[in-house]
Amino acid sequence: MHLLIPHAAPLSDAGRHALSQLQLPHLETLLATWAEAERDAGDETSLSPPHERVLARALGWQAADGQLADGLLPFAAREMGQPPAGEEAAGWGWVTPAHWAVGSDQVTLLPPAALSLDEAQSRAVFDAVLPLFEGDGARLLWQGPDRWAASHPSLATLPTASLDRVMNRGIDQWLPRAAGQGAARLWRRLQNEVQMLLHEHPINQAREAQGLLPVNSFWLSATGAWQPADEAAAPQVDHRLIQPALGEDWFSWVQQWHALDAGPIAQSAQQPGARLTLCGEASAISYTYRKPSLWQRLRPARRAAAPLLESL
Repeated sequence: MHLLIPHAAPLSDAGRHALSQLQLPHLETLLATWAEAERDAGDETSLSPPHERVLARALGWQAADGQLADGLLPFAAREMGQPPAGEEAAGWGWVTPAHWAVGSDQVTLLPPAALSLDEAQSRAVFDAVLPLFEGDGARLLWQGPDRWAASHPSLATLPTASLDRVMNRGIDQWLPRAAGQGAARLWRRLQNEVQMLLHEHPINQAREAQGLLPVNSFWLSATGAWQPADEAAAPQVDHRLIQPALGEDWFSWVQQWHALDAGPIAQSAQQPGARLTLCGEASAISYTYRKPSLWQRLRPARRAAAPLLESL
């Protein structure tokens, strides 16, 4: 069993204060006995967050010069499947219908849940924007109210920022980079065209009359070409800390961390061969099960979790 925990540590001052309130006895006992197996040192400005990088390596995706291509971890292509024999492999990406909140000093992307987008309204927006995508030679498939799949040759090599990187944050630094290049320029233009189309569109007028946020843009992520994946090696990803962390709901984040400690972490601590990976905004660290010595069993030790989490 490999347990992967995204957003185990925050960046903000309020989040650091919440971290100091954590009581994690099972994790601290585990840290005192298990062996460090791997460390992924990065920074919070990478397009691909640590938990996605760890998952990509576990799946066995190829890396260039020993480094994964930042922003080109093909999670969309992984779900859409291998292209048929004889068909050229185009890139895939997730298109997330979104609300961009315009402030005085920045534009912020709100979480998809803020839209409360049901299937009927999502399909109506999808149908409205579909001709724009097709006009640029892109294939667009409806997958769910808050996620559609796009396919285009440019997506095989266009790095994009994970949705986790940009939710509740200013979008400027996360928009497709190298905007002067054709692929990035194409998708930036497509975003602008979608924004113009949806501005005061009847769909959004009806939503606003109901007190709902308008769908005024989209976010592109999870781009890349299909690669074979070792699905049997995929870790168990526990998502419960993600939404509280990205929403700066630190009370819920602390509560969910306590539930994690009492549940999956306590269970993992007793399993030979188990692995635990803790991921922050910048880095990740993995530990593997090590059988405690007789002395450790008689007098269980604990290692403070807060300093380790702060390093992530």
